[in-house]
Amino acid sequence: MNENLLREEIVRVGRSLFERGYVHATAGNISVRLADGGYLITPTDASLGNLDPARLARLDASMQQLEGDRASKTIALHSRIYAAASRVAATAGTGCVIHTHSTHCVALTLDANEGDELLPPITPYFVMKVGHVPRIPYHRPGAPEAAEAVARAIARYGERGTPIRAVMLERLGPNVWHDSPAAAMAVLEELEETARLWWMSRDRAQGAPAPLSEDRIDELRRQFGAHW
Repeated sequence: MNENLLREEIVRVGRSLFERGYVHATAGNISVRLADGGYLITPTDASLGNLDPARLARLDASMQQLEGDRASKTIALHSRIYAAASRVAATAGTGCVIHTHSTHCVALTLDANEGDELLPPITPYFVMKVGHVPRIPYHRPGAPEAAEAVARAIARYGERGTPIRAVMLERLGPNVWHDSPAAAMAVLEELEETARLWWMSRDRAQGAPAPLSEDRIDELRRQFGAHW
């Protein structure tokens, strides 16, 4: 897909996420990695529901801005995701990163009693389409420590043979990545909807729903190549 088409695709995906409530106000950002090693990313403080393809920030491979409105500060984190994912066979073709402040994902990080991952394997499509989602401890927006923690998580899960396509920044929101904006959006949708399902089905008195058994997860590995 050439650069002009990628610009239009970013606009389309941003508007779709905004109109369906996956992002709000000026929260969230979308980037793509270009064939020359540079990047397109949504501008800082831009609403994903009202993007102008001509005003997207264009950066070179060293993250120096070439044109467009001022780039989102999260480009530093996005660039670390691209670099780390490129070293993991199953995610080496990563071409898009999406960050949102999706409500149910963020809500789950407000509970200090939750574990090292955002969600257990409660549905087959979460296992197949999203996979493990490590929680990244809170750092201020744009903090380099967060980018370093995300890169380490990508490497750690890749070494285990369970490559990831999402991380959850505590109190901020998920970052997801895939080959294209449409594919990354699908990961985000599955993640937020699974978080919503988990939030709705938990009963503090009765306990949380049981995750899929290891036998059922192994079946998803064998039949669909799930990385869990």
